[in-house]
Amino acid sequence: MPNILNRARAHANIGLFGRTFLLLVALMLVSLLAWLQVFFSMEVGPRASQMAQRVATAINITRTALAHIPDSDHSQLLLDLATNEGIQVYPRNTTDFAQPIPNDEFWLRVASNIRERYGPDTYVSWTVNSIPGFWVGFQVDDAAYWLVFEREQIEPSRGIEWVGWGATALLLSLIGAAVSVGFVNRPLSRLAKAAQILSRGHAPAMLPETGPKEIRDLNTSFNRMARDIQQTQTDREIMLAGISHDLRTPLTRMRLEIEMSGISEEARAAIDDDLAQIDHSIGQLMEYARPPSLQPSEASNVSTILSEMLERERSHTATLGGELRSSISPGLFARVSPLDLTRAVSNLIENARRYGRNADGQMQIKVSLQGEGNRLILDVSDQGPGIRPDDIERLLRPFSRGESARTGVSGAGLGLAIVERLLTHAGGSLKLLSNPGGGLLARIELPAA
Repeated sequence: MPNILNRARAHANIGLFGRTFLLLVALMLVSLLAWLQVFFSMEVGPRASQMAQRVATAINITRTALAHIPDSDHSQLLLDLATNEGIQVYPRNTTDFAQPIPNDEFWLRVASNIRERYGPDTYVSWTVNSIPGFWVGFQVDDAAYWLVFEREQIEPSRGIEWVGWGATALLLSLIGAAVSVGFVNRPLSRLAKAAQILSRGHAPAMLPETGPKEIRDLNTSFNRMARDIQQTQTDREIMLAGISHDLRTPLTRMRLEIEMSGISEEARAAIDDDLAQIDHSIGQLMEYARPPSLQPSEASNVSTILSEMLERERSHTATLGGELRSSISPGLFARVSPLDLTRAVSNLIENARRYGRNADGQMQIKVSLQGEGNRLILDVSDQGPGIRPDDIERLLRPFSRGESARTGVSGAGLGLAIVERLLTHAGGSLKLLSNPGGGLLARIELPAA
């Protein structure tokens, strides 16, 4: 059931162009149907009068002809009328079985108009003796007759001709709706794409400041905002680069002076740890300030990228007295920058190294990658103290650290924020869960390609 609901939501997630186009199509269909209904309703009266006049003319001609020729020529006259004019006349008997006009507005109006001309007792029937047609009774002197018309000759045309006209009108309306909606949607679509590029930390192309006044003002304001954001980003990178240079140069000099000084080994180690903390905090600030890479046009082999990176991380973890194990499923691809993926996983592994030791001081980190449906699941787990569920949202914010990180553990609290920022850029997500074996499990989910 959840899968069905998700598919329904995906199908219902129609863009602005589709929604506006469907709305216009629905309105045009309703308008066309209403117009046809009004047209046919207004057409019934004139059509019925016209058909009644045609029937009356045929009756008058037939009656006049029968009245002015000898009885011996009646048969030949009736044959000529049926052959040349399509008017069939039959003698009317009292034993004829006549079926009345059906409940149809057009035919009832025709019958009513005929009775207004020839009297209310005029016979008008739908079939006579099971023979279909439009039958009208009349008399010539003492002789009674039926005049019968084929219904196709006098009924209004509502067949393929109207369908063709309706289809043509609908097609022209759809083309007009598509052109109109495209004219409105095109600037908005261009603006949405530029906003997506800007949200990823990159400079979009300037939007054209032309067109209607509202679109022109909107594009002008967006271009100004994009320039200001880009300038702010550039200023921030220059500032952080300057801070990094101005701070790391004295740190290097201090390390050299400490090595050459005659202080004790314990004091030297303590000062070196403090300097390492400062250097690590500067590195995190620079990492957070660096924008994500451009999203690649082709999918990357996540399995290969992780396998190569984990070889380096495994040896570094071993030098710190820990163990890094991995379980990587082969042949998994995602549209993510290899550099961004390496940065994200490296931050999670570094986080596990700093906070993931168990009560015995041992460090055991496990990295696994597997595919589940249309997503890739990448887990980085440790056996440390873990975090409380209430702290998850706070720890994903920049400059936030857990309680255990505030005493004796270095860092600026940017590692998880960096990971989430890189994953959001690639359409992925980061979740912090409890490790079934104890500790923290950081889960990366990426759309599979």
